[in-house]
Amino acid sequence: MVGGVSAVVLIKAETSSVNELAQQLVELKGVAEVFSVAGQYDLVAIVRVNENEQLAEVVSDKLRKLPGVVLTETMIAFRVFTKAAVEGMFDLGS
Repeated sequence: MVGGVSAVVLIKAETSSVNELAQQLVELKGVAEVFSVAGQYDLVAIVRVNENEQLAEVVSDKLRKLPGVVLTETMIAFRVFTKAAVEGMFDLGS
């Protein structure tokens, strides 16, 4: 997505719900990817939407209300860097 709003949502989940919750998260409109991770959090969701209001809908109205979600922390991206974009910055026309 060029433009728009991207966010990383860190999720603590009930231990018995991690796999089922991950599957439910990836079905939410706006959730691009979900990772099962080790450490302080159980899951990381990458959310990509067009505007902040949609981010609020995905995170506050849907994601945080799913059964098994204990706690979330949302980090909104200021800039998104991708390999293709970075390579394009240095492409001098070969």
